[in-house]
Amino acid sequence: MYNAKQIGLALASVLSWLLFSDTPNDPEGYVQDASNIRTEYDFIIIGAGSAGAVIANRLSENADWNILLLEAGGDESIVGQIPANAFALQLTNVDWQYETQPQDNACQSYKDKRCNWPRGKMLGGSSSINSMLYVRGNKRDYDKWKNDGNVGWGYDDVLPYFLKSEDNQNPFLAGTKYHNKGGLLTVGESGFRTPLGTAFIQGGVEMGYEHRDYNGEFQTGFGFAQGTVRRGSRCSTSKAFLRPARNRNNLHVSMHSRVSKILIDPDTKVATGVRFEKHGQIYVVQATKEVVLSAGAIASPQILMLSGVGPAAHLTEEGITPILDQPYVGENLNDHVGLIGIVFLIDKPFSLLTTRLMNLPTLLNYALFRGTPLSMISGVEGLAFVKSKYADDDDDWPDVQLHFGPGSDISDDGATNRRIHGYTDEVWNEYYKPILNRDSWTILPLFLRPKSRGTILLNSKDPYDKPLINPNYFSDPDDLKITVESVKIALALSKTDALQKLGSRLYDKPFPGCENQPLWTDAYWECWIKSASFTLGHSVGTCKMGPDSDPTAVVTPELKFRGIENLRVADTSIMPSLPSGNTNAPTIMVGEASELIF
Repeated sequence: MYNAKQIGLALASVLSWLLFSDTPNDPEGYVQDASNIRTEYDFIIIGAGSAGAVIANRLSENADWNILLLEAGGDESIVGQIPANAFALQLTNVDWQYETQPQDNACQSYKDKRCNWPRGKMLGGSSSINSMLYVRGNKRDYDKWKNDGNVGWGYDDVLPYFLKSEDNQNPFLAGTKYHNKGGLLTVGESGFRTPLGTAFIQGGVEMGYEHRDYNGEFQTGFGFAQGTVRRGSRCSTSKAFLRPARNRNNLHVSMHSRVSKILIDPDTKVATGVRFEKHGQIYVVQATKEVVLSAGAIASPQILMLSGVGPAAHLTEEGITPILDQPYVGENLNDHVGLIGIVFLIDKPFSLLTTRLMNLPTLLNYALFRGTPLSMISGVEGLAFVKSKYADDDDDWPDVQLHFGPGSDISDDGATNRRIHGYTDEVWNEYYKPILNRDSWTILPLFLRPKSRGTILLNSKDPYDKPLINPNYFSDPDDLKITVESVKIALALSKTDALQKLGSRLYDKPFPGCENQPLWTDAYWECWIKSASFTLGHSVGTCKMGPDSDPTAVVTPELKFRGIENLRVADTSIMPSLPSGNTNAPTIMVGEASELIF
């Protein structure tokens, strides 16, 4: 049986498709799957995600180069174009549906103590399945990369690449030092706001923070969410970068193409091409210039190891002949993890409940004009970058991020949030079901610069086996300590006059499994955080970039793979450490920086 939300979203999707469907002259027309694949190209790009799609566009601007772009999935989902429906695609066939290994300090209330790790499996990659939030991070993130020896990756170096892609729709921001107009990637704010969002900003001001553009001169403060949205719908890298280039004769995009290995000469250590499977047929294609690996922080190290490049002992154990012993492939995995599922109840009818979203006037309004709650960026109305007691008050270097939503896990009748957050029936029925569909809001708090590091390893030499993902969440005690402080900041926000006027109060039923801890103490919050841990999908670092003097760095600042000629890596895996914020915009920046590479 389909629920009301699913039926409503399907109706809105069909109406949108009928009204805005592809035409021959449409610059956003759909990409056609390559049917005649050549035996040789100048460049082969593995992965059509947040970086790979950008690189394909920029390389194919040179009409003398022939490019093959390989994507394991198909085209984007029509339903996924609706911003408020962002998370409904998780755990579907357009999601890789990864899971972590059982965690000692996280994911404790989920089945087998494993967290879901959603990653996009379609054109646009995770930019087609993510929350669409456009956050560049902090200037000091990039200056640290540069100071650690990554020449060309300081903030002043990378800002032009953020600007190059951006087409900002806010007239007060576009054309300023920190924002651009006219790029391929549309960036804007939601066309719909709630009184709760206004109260969030006002509450932040009460706490002493500025209402600001967190992608501008300073990051610390509260602001309405900026996202990759275009006319009320998702603007993925597929829509922004591949569709405008779809008619270039020198760019072939091959969907449903699963790469099994990069072809590397074991004697010369030169990457010569790629082997992949498509619809049951095996293809071997040569690259005369370079292979560019842009499969992401999970799949990039997996493909390298399947190709014989990685920790030799591990490869041998899995039955793979090592070509290059590189022990740091798959190491240095880091990710943002926070507490999901906090509920603050209110007395006003301001929340985004399914009953308020899924009705004919709202659906028709969205299909025709896009200015309804369905256009809200992944249901996140505001973001804040704030400081815990461990941060320097005098420095623009916040260590906590807050994601504010004018609804919560109880707002959708248990249709989507319950499933993707991984709650067991026992937790859902005991904690959330008694308050289902009441007006509420939520905060997802997290520590911006976690110290814990994990690994990606092969499960077997079968390329269709999912890799072993172990993020080692909270293995460093400082990560848990500062995450607890982030929760306290969210509680303080709820006590501000702006939110108290709405009758805001924490739903104070003890979280299942933590009843034995003294309520509202650090020990209680630690228990809840460990129980209801949630990835932000910001995995980075598994093919770390660094100077020759860094033995743990597997790629150079020019993104050349050390020890293998004609192979580069360009995606989140090259980031030495996490940017202070969501990672889609920095990944697109890496793609734009490809002009430095080539």
